[in-house]
Amino acid sequence: MFVSDQTIESWAALYGVPRTWSHRQAVTPHDYAIISGSQKHGRRHDITLYIEGDGKIAVIAKPFYPPGLYRAPSGGLEPDESLESGAAREALEETGLRIQMCNYLLVATVIFECGGKPSIEWHTHVFSATTADRTLSPTDHHEIREARWAVPDEFATFGAIMRRSQRGGLMYRAALHDQVSQIHRAFL
Repeated sequence: MFVSDQTIESWAALYGVPRTWSHRQAVTPHDYAIISGSQKHGRRHDITLYIEGDGKIAVIAKPFYPPGLYRAPSGGLEPDESLESGAAREALEETGLRIQMCNYLLVATVIFECGGKPSIEWHTHVFSATTADRTLSPTDHHEIREARWAVPDEFATFGAIMRRSQRGGLMYRAALHDQVSQIHRAFL
């Protein structure tokens, strides 16, 4: 599934015009296989959610993440699924939280490169959201090892762990968070 320019314009009308950012990221063959494998139905995007509650941000850890590594939850929209439905579904699966969408912060375009393999163009659509829920309880235990609340200052530590991993997908997530924090300092 592709997110069209028309779709981005409709999201911007509801949640504000996002900033744009482009990035190139070398990835390992392992990361390349993960990214390629996530392209079911032609998907080339994810929706990343910065969910705030009581001044903290909901973060998740995947099963393969090293100790201390967390990031904002994300996932893809299913074909014909609305932004609101897909974001609500992903938030529930990854955090157990019911959310209210707030601002469209960023559209990131990344080109993942792996040796002589064809490059993969990927788009991350970043939104802020709020919740009145306080208990984190992911329902997708296959993809999510843990969810917890983090204070904004912890993202510097998460980014350092991501960069030390030398895994391109995690290094991209660290760079993405850096962009989000520059855009939305009041939130982060």
